[in-house]
Amino acid sequence: MKGLVCILLLETFVFAVQQKVDGGLSENEISHQHSSEDRRQNPPQTDSVRSETSTDSQQNCQLFFPDIHAALRELTATVTEQKANIRALKTQLKEQQTFILEELNKKNEDRQIAFSAALMQSGGGYIGPFTTDITLTYRNVFTNIGNAYNPITGIFTAPLKGAYMFRISLYGHGSQSTSSTVSITKNGERVVVAHGQQPGSVVNSSNAVVLLLEVGDVVYVSLWSGRWIFDDQNNHSTFSGYLLFPL
Repeated sequence: MKGLVCILLLETFVFAVQQKVDGGLSENEISHQHSSEDRRQNPPQTDSVRSETSTDSQQNCQLFFPDIHAALRELTATVTEQKANIRALKTQLKEQQTFILEELNKKNEDRQIAFSAALMQSGGGYIGPFTTDITLTYRNVFTNIGNAYNPITGIFTAPLKGAYMFRISLYGHGSQSTSSTVSITKNGERVVVAHGQQPGSVVNSSNAVVLLLEVGDVVYVSLWSGRWIFDDQNNHSTFSGYLLFPL
């Protein structure tokens, strides 16, 4: 009710000023109209009561409008704070997305495992025969993604658990009757064999296998005792492997 009185007083004042600007009313008419409006809104009362009412209305108006400005200031401060919080959240989200992408890329890089190598790094000739099985060292490395294959020892070491594909090929030629035999060996046990024997002619053989490996399992190629294998710049004899998928 007090707020309504303030609004009515403001409307009356604005109306009077507008009429004066438009030339529609004189100062006396504005005063008369204001008095009439005041009598409609407030029934006749004693001078003391009217004075008290006028004072209360002024005080209420003074209290009412400052409260609006205070509320607006508070609302503005809240909006500003929320905008700052939103910016901070966006920055944090972007940082988290960048971190997640980096971790995913790192994991994908860790899962990229593949190698391929030939026996001879230069020159050519036979390796073997020997009196015992030996581990062949394929020194001419074409690919070694993940560095799981060691060209010094000829051994592949599984960096993570998964399914791996391995393949070997061998070559031999000449008049010798000695056969060529190699095997893919896992942790000291023969898995698959490639063998060739044809005196006085060229021999070729190959084999492949998919192995389930645990972290640290080793795979290599063994040349059987009493056998030999040939290679040269044409890279006839090779050993290759790659990760199919992790487990």
